Amino acid sequence: MIKWKGIGFRLHPLFVLIMIGSVATGRFAELIVLFFIVLWHELGHLIAALRFGWKVREIKLLPFGGVVEVEDAGSVPVREELWVAIAGPAQNAVLAGIGLLLGYVGWIDKAWSEDFVRANAVIAFFNLLPILPLDGGRMLQSWLSLRIPYHRTLLWSVKISLLFSGMMVAVSLYPLVRGGLLHLNLLAVGLFLCASNWTYFRNIPFVFLRFLVHRSERAELHFDRGKLSMPIVISENRPLARILKLYMKEQYHLVYVMKQGKIARVVPEKAIIDGFLGRMSSGHADLRFFM
Repeated sequence: MIKWKGIGFRLHPLFVLIMIGSVATGRFAELIVLFFIVLWHELGHLIAALRFGWKVREIKLLPFGGVVEVEDAGSVPVREELWVAIAGPAQNAVLAGIGLLLGYVGWIDKAWSEDFVRANAVIAFFNLLPILPLDGGRMLQSWLSLRIPYHRTLLWSVKISLLFSGMMVAVSLYPLVRGGLLHLNLLAVGLFLCASNWTYFRNIPFVFLRFLVHRSERAELHFDRGKLSMPIVISENRPLARILKLYMKEQYHLVYVMKQGKIARVVPEKAIIDGFLGRMSSGHADLRFFM
């Protein structure tokens, strides 16, 4: 792993396997170009994330893009998430434009220029698929979080990702049905995405808990700036976890506790979070509520 200004750059094992295969088949030059395109793609994400003040821990480079690990996951505004997500494919568009221009004026070989443009287009459009951790998957997750509670957003985004990942595996195997050869690269990527999203699905309770901890820490900021609240109405004696599952990412909530058709009390969202975290620390609640 290479570190630059406290940010780690790491090659994913899948990328290492492709590197070995490229060397074995004598396609090392193509690998260098791919590495440059992927690195440039991720630098777009990194620059956008740093521009918004995100705390970036690590960047993992994959054959089709990468993953930016940040400390503020789940707590940053949707607008920033969308800008950071689109910054990667935007850099591919810039590279493709430069390659096309250089080929047009004759500064580089036209065939090489076309291959370079095609490679950038493939990486950009592939990353726009609605699959986590691809850029399209992150944009889908951000869009969903504006419309449904955040816990449901996590569930739906990973289920959609698993569906499309499975379809990718099916597409890679389909040629075998017709007596052809399977798409080995597509199969490897599809299986990786399936495994990655299955792991993410299993970790949703921890992802949601991190969201709650960050939300509890930043709740007071709403009072300083002023913010409209969205009410949550629920009957008394309901588990705290059920209330938390109704939290919207971009909204501040006041919880109206009803008893016999009347408002028994109004509780700020931070009190619900602190109550749940307190029960967790005392062993009276666990993360199975968030599965």
